[in-house]
Order: sequence, then structure tokens, then C-alpha cells
Amino acid sequence: MTYCLLLLSAVAVTAAVPVPRLLTRAKWPEREPVVALWVWQCLVATVLLCCLTALALGAAAVFGTVRAQLFAPAPPAVTAAYDLSHASPWTTVLTVLLACGAAWTTAMLARELVEARRRRAGARAHLRDRAPDLPAGLPEGRGPLLVLEEEYPDAWWMPGSPPQLIVTTGALQRLTDRQLDAVLTHERGHARARHDWLLHLSAALAAGFPRVPLFAHFCEQTHRLVELSADDTASRRCGHLTTALALIELNQHRGVLSCSSSRRLLGERVDRLLEPPPRLGRRHRALTTAAASLVPLVPLLITFAPGLTALP
Repeated sequence: MTYCLLLLSAVAVTAAVPVPRLLTRAKWPEREPVVALWVWQCLVATVLLCCLTALALGAAAVFGTVRAQLFAPAPPAVTAAYDLSHASPWTTVLTVLLACGAAWTTAMLARELVEARRRRAGARAHLRDRAPDLPAGLPEGRGPLLVLEEEYPDAWWMPGSPPQLIVTTGALQRLTDRQLDAVLTHERGHARARHDWLLHLSAALAAGFPRVPLFAHFCEQTHRLVELSADDTASRRCGHLTTALALIELNQHRGVLSCSSSRRLLGERVDRLLEPPPRLGRRHRALTTAAASLVPLVPLLITFAPGLTALP
């Protein structure tokens, strides 16, 4: 059991510190943002699985009740292979720390979901106030597309069931039909991929563990990669040039081409659309996805290894 905990700790530290720093320096995520999002999720799942399985083994060693429940269906040889008869002091300390970490993670996720629901309710109430009045007998503006009377061009999506697209009259006046189609396709790409859940998860982990490189980079890269992914969805339908022009038209008044850090991503997106990077080959993309999918299995293999070797 000691070796399992050491291996799980080593895998968690490796996935949480050096690997994210290497991934942020790589160039291929810009070419394949969807694959990059999947790789980041697999890294996060690996760290969480390492912590969860280490917590289960540590609790089984420290508390006899947990051990009896966890290993109840297992043969005696399997229980003996884990050597859970006595727990060292460092195992007890590690178990307590992991339990506190699990409780803190749950609290951060719950807080993020509650705050997101509150912000969404406030935004929907604000939209109801701004939406134009409709003639009597017509349903209120709760359809998939809501048009607001606003001078500035803008378009965004509101998560929910179903998700709602909002576009201003300023955008309708400034954008051509093809550009408007690109903007709406971009927003529908966010809605179909449920990017809001990824953003909530990354924000909660970064807020709960700001000093862990994986979670800090995961939050930063998620905000960037979801936009690149939605840009690719729009460019496949409407073309790279049309999508880039639509992005410029929507953000000219915000300084899309300025050097300020808050608008740097917009400039990067425009440059990427005007000069599309070479795509990864299908085989390379499949191998990357398959390798990333296997990484979260490492904690499970480490955990079940003693039990598997003890089976006749």
C-alpha cells in the first residue's frame, strides 16, 4: 500500500507541475484546440483520480470501518496484498490532507455553480428588461434568438435549457449576412460543445488551488481554447476571412487590434484566422487523443495492481 501511495503521489505531481508547463509552450494546441481541450481535461482527471484513489487507500488503512466496507467483496489474499493492517503516521497525515482537499474542491465547485446560476438569473432578468415589447398574443422573447436594440454591435450566448443567442441591432446593421452567419455559428459552437461547464470547472479549480500550476493553466487555456474551437466551427462553415472580418467588426470599438493584455486574445484570434496554421494530420490527431485518453487509467492501474497480482 505504501508503494501505491508513493506512485500515485508521483503521478499526481508530474501531471500537476511539469506537464502543464510544457503543454503551455507547445505550438500544436493552436492548430487543434479541440484535441488540446481534451488533453487538459485528461490531465485534470488524472490528478483528481490520483487524489481520490490515494484517499480511498489511506482511509482504508486508517479506519477499519472503511477497510471493511471497501474490501468486503475481496478475497483475503487481495486484502493482505494491500498490507492495510497498520497505518504509518505519514499515511494518516496524508489521508487527512486529501480529505480536506476533497472537501475544499467540492465546496469550490458548489460555490461556482451557485454563483453561475445567480449570475445567469440576473442576466436573464436584465435581458427581459431590455428586450423590446411584443404585441399582445405573441410569446415573450425566450426563443433561440433574441434581438436587442443596442447601438454597439455585439452577440453572445446565454447558457441554459435551451441556450439562447443574443444579438444587438448594431451587429445586424454592421455585419453582412455571411458575417452574421459566422458570428451565430461561433456562438452555437459554444452552446453545442457545452463550453460553459468547462469554464465553470476550470474557474472553480483555479480559485480553490491557485498555486497548483495545472489548475491555473487549465483555467487560462480553457478560456483561450474554447474561443479558438468556436472560431474553427465558424470558419469551416463561412470561411476564415469572413469569420475574421466579423470578429473585427464586432470588436473595433473595443480595440481588437490593440496591445492591451485584455484584448490580446482577440488579436491572436484575428491573426490565426487570417493566416490559418497547418492542421495536424488525422493519424497524429487520433494518436494524441488516444494517448491522452489512456493517461487517466494510470491511477487505476496503480491502485488495482496489488489486488490483481494477488488473484489466483
